[in-house]
Amino acid sequence: MADFSFKVSPNILLGSYSTSRVGQHVTNWGSRFILIIDPILREAGITEKVLNALDDKKVSYFIFDQIVDGADSEVLTRAIHLARESHIHGVIAVGGGKPISIARALCAFYNETKDLYDFLDGTNLTSSPLPLICIPTTIRDAFIFTDQIPLVDARSSTLKLIKSQPGICKLVLFDPNLTATLTENQSDSMALETLCLATETYISQKENFFSDMIAEKSVELLGYALDGSQSLTITTPKEELLSQGGCMASLAAATSSVGIASLLAMCINARYKVPRAIVTTILFPYMLEECAKFKAARIAEIAKHFGINKEGATTEDIVQEFTENIRQRIAKANLPARLKDLSLSIEQLALAAEDAGQLDIVNTLPRSMTSDDLFSLIKTAY
Repeated sequence: MADFSFKVSPNILLGSYSTSRVGQHVTNWGSRFILIIDPILREAGITEKVLNALDDKKVSYFIFDQIVDGADSEVLTRAIHLARESHIHGVIAVGGGKPISIARALCAFYNETKDLYDFLDGTNLTSSPLPLICIPTTIRDAFIFTDQIPLVDARSSTLKLIKSQPGICKLVLFDPNLTATLTENQSDSMALETLCLATETYISQKENFFSDMIAEKSVELLGYALDGSQSLTITTPKEELLSQGGCMASLAAATSSVGIASLLAMCINARYKVPRAIVTTILFPYMLEECAKFKAARIAEIAKHFGINKEGATTEDIVQEFTENIRQRIAKANLPARLKDLSLSIEQLALAAEDAGQLDIVNTLPRSMTSDDLFSLIKTAY
């Protein structure tokens, strides 16, 4: 086993109405910020709580919400230009993966003098980053606790993973009240995506005792959120359980790695802007069937923490029941069950499989896989 190394960063604050305290926290890092948010959140009025909390503490900020098609290098270039003109002290990100990825990249590149595309092509970052405060409005982000930044290269619509400076993110505020505004369909797909993420970390080649412990608890909490507790001892609201499970799945991903479904979903999203949660959910049961060929015992173990543990059942029985359980949840939530339902051709998906095969994440999958192996899984799920 390789040496285990874990640095606790950033600070995490999880609880109802935690966003009301953002003003008192951000002043630790400055008084002038750029606030990067998803435009949909402004329309829904979700960001008002954050803005009011900043106004109460007289924090100076301006809003950047020009994130329509995705978190790509062109959007980032505009954000960096505006931030430098305003001489900001730090960045606050509110939303899902897109605004948080742009915010993290902005912090990383702000003090660099070379062209952005030099870094996308492999040049290492050398400057000091700006401080970042994240307020996720979805329950999961596989990279929020890592030193990798997922960014779409606008030149090719391909995903790049940028190695960032350590310690960019200073604080993450998880407020379950922000996820309560999601539609039932969105909540279901994100819960299943988070369950998939936790499962992937558990069967990754990079898993370790710490990521296992975190993933097991994440899956247990997600099971309570989706199905309730078998006793009356768990009375925590669903939204809070989902936030707790998502936070722990993200921590597990930081100490282990994302897997096949998440990797392909990110690359498909980068090229074709299909929601990542939907793609991950579709691929989840097919990934379980593929990995059961060589990781059945691990899958059965994590399935037990989800509540699938019939007395006398074999490992194969538990894996099959877990897979069928996921398929039933997809059907019940009226989510797409096949990749062909996304109006993408098999040829388009082949390009995404090639993209996935070029990323370092393939080295941490449950087994060694090439682009051809990933495409084979796509064909099965198509």
